[in-house]
Amino acid sequence: MKAIVMPYYGIPETLREQDIAEPERKETQVLVEMYTTSINPGDYVLRSGAAQHMMPIQFPYVLGTDVAGVVREVGEKVTSVKPGDRVMGLTPAVGGAYAEYVAVEEHALALIPPTLSFQQAGALPAVALPAWQALFHNGQLQPGQRILIHAAAGGVGHIAVQLAKQQGAYVIATARMHNYEFVWQLGADEVIDYSVTDFTKAISTPVDVVLDMVNDRTAAVVDLKIGETGRKSYAVLKDGGKFISLVALAINEYPKVRGIDAQCVHIEPNRDDLRDDLAAIVRSVREQKLKVHVNGIFPFTAQGINEAYRQSEIDPKRGKLVIQRKVG
Repeated sequence: MKAIVMPYYGIPETLREQDIAEPERKETQVLVEMYTTSINPGDYVLRSGAAQHMMPIQFPYVLGTDVAGVVREVGEKVTSVKPGDRVMGLTPAVGGAYAEYVAVEEHALALIPPTLSFQQAGALPAVALPAWQALFHNGQLQPGQRILIHAAAGGVGHIAVQLAKQQGAYVIATARMHNYEFVWQLGADEVIDYSVTDFTKAISTPVDVVLDMVNDRTAAVVDLKIGETGRKSYAVLKDGGKFISLVALAINEYPKVRGIDAQCVHIEPNRDDLRDDLAAIVRSVREQKLKVHVNGIFPFTAQGINEAYRQSEIDPKRGKLVIQRKVG
């Protein structure tokens, strides 16, 4: 099958098209024909080699975490989907979706609602699941609490703003001026242009929760430690508050300050008697309470994915960029 592979660590232009073997499907897995996928900020960390000591990979490596498409085969223990179903979900490892076929664990898949296009479905899982789990499991966000959401116009950020407002929280968001209107429409109560205003001085009342998705391209990328934005965020957190990061993998090693609970989110699709986060997200989409913003669509070619990565480095960053292989 055709795949877009990373032959070694480096810039997006190193990606190339290659024929590789179809994935071997396990009895708990579903073979999905990929229609759409997307690019995510975490791809930069993998592609650059910054995380190789924590997440070693073998080359050639296939990037891509989101997958939306049609079920072609199901394993012997799979009961919730069948061949022909439209599904979306997350690859079993951090990567694998930039290929014609992807083997996905059943618990990491959800049926695509009829109102959701493949383009939207291919953009949703890898941003909605982190936002949902960061807010409701790690952050335990409650109605009436105050939350600061950094990078609010980005992939996870624009979903997090919507979810936090649904929860009844007071949302303070950081975004550049050209994304102000977009973030206001998502439901933010306050928007701060972090490029011209020091958010620590603009926030007069401490917040209960901070959600940080900012790769400062300094320590946050090189060492996977907390970056400048994260460090400054402590100044606006109340004692005993929660600092939730999606970028500082080493934050759990930090000593506790002023009783603040600092965590890095570990994303894990789940499906059991108590929780099914993907199903809850789909329900929110079906009820038109949650929308994913697709800011661009690129072809499933090495050049197309290269262009998508380069576009992601240019402002304004808004929602998600989708890779489309097939029109559904």
